[in-house]
Amino acid sequence: MATDPGARAVDAAMDETSLYREEIYTDRRIGTLRVLLPVKSDGSADTARPTVYQGEAQLMTNVGPLPVSFDIEATSLADAVAKYGEATKAGIERAMRELQEMRRQASSSIVLPPAGASLGPGGTLSGGGKIQIP
Repeated sequence: MATDPGARAVDAAMDETSLYREEIYTDRRIGTLRVLLPVKSDGSADTARPTVYQGEAQLMTNVGPLPVSFDIEATSLADAVAKYGEATKAGIERAMRELQEMRRQASSSIVLPPAGASLGPGGTLSGGGKIQIP
């Protein structure tokens, strides 16, 4: 049976010391910037924590668009806009490395025959084709 849904609900508490207000900016052409402004639990600005800038882009693949998110080291919105291009390039390169690693892992996975199987005539597994219930 699936895991108990009640057990997952217990872990769904938000951390009131890590709250952010999100603002979204786009040029409607190239990409999107998310600005995460730290706030206290009452909604007031939390000046003790830094503002976080995140970029978003899409990488077109043969199976459709792949969303790519990346952090931008910036001190202001203008600085994040200026650094968007370089951060996008680094984010796409990271995504491509991750895709290549996933492909490598998928191609190198070893398929094992079921326990007790042996090669029969013609190099085929004998005893196959039967439904087995554990």
